[in-house]
Amino acid sequence: MNFNVTQITRINQQDFVFSDKSNLTFPIPPLASSQLYRNQGVLTLKICATVYINSKDSAAPAVRTLIENDSNIEVYFDYTWDESTPDTYDVWYVEIDYISDRINQITSVTSYLRNLDPETSRGTTTHVGS
Repeated sequence: MNFNVTQITRINQQDFVFSDKSNLTFPIPPLASSQLYRNQGVLTLKICATVYINSKDSAAPAVRTLIENDSNIEVYFDYTWDESTPDTYDVWYVEIDYISDRINQITSVTSYLRNLDPETSRGTTTHVGS
């Protein structure tokens, strides 16, 4: 199993503000999608995610952990959150290519935004498209 982060890009020019915060949970879990495709003939899982990070912590999220569990992939976007509810966000777009001998058995991807200090996380699950 092997993964490569092909892109981490901040996509907003100005701080992003949610217009209605009443139904949000913090930290905000990543919004992700996944799709199988052939990359130079190799079947590859493309994972795309949008990650919302407190704009006063302008560092990009890091992808350090990707775990394959049976038919699910867990991907962790690491950051440091100060435990307060942010007023504004930086929106990061992340793309990951994942290759495995078991790639045909992967049916879902669960993505987590993981706070490193203290370690906590929030996640969402998406199904793999073909």
